[in-house]
Amino acid sequence: MAADLKARPRPVGATAVLGRTGFPHVTSATKGELDIVTGASQPGFNPLDLLYASLSACLVLSARIAASQMGMLDRITEITADVTGEKASEGPSRVQTFNIAFSIKGDLDEETRMKIAHAAEEICTVSNTIRGAPEFSTVISG
Repeated sequence: MAADLKARPRPVGATAVLGRTGFPHVTSATKGELDIVTGASQPGFNPLDLLYASLSACLVLSARIAASQMGMLDRITEITADVTGEKASEGPSRVQTFNIAFSIKGDLDEETRMKIAHAAEEICTVSNTIRGAPEFSTVISG
């Protein structure tokens, strides 16, 4: 008899708090904490870094899922997604181009690496969201 396995939903979301001075402090729905930095030489994450971090983390997790679905997971030793971007020179402030450098190490040929990388982009919730046009529902209080 097969066990009925259901994944427990993970609480999602984040809250940033900022005073009159200082930097934002971000807390996740699961109580993870992160301080935002804005100085060019300060170690840490700024808001744009978090966008790149979200995409890179989602892509490597999705690549692992894709490799598993293809029966290739046991041949992989490491997956890396290095994500940077180029801001638009005109119009609203935004990232115009995401530059993604995938490294999929293991006993795989180039065609299989390409298939895993492309499947990862299709599986990844973050890349799918960025490609889409999500709606914003904003509530304002005092």
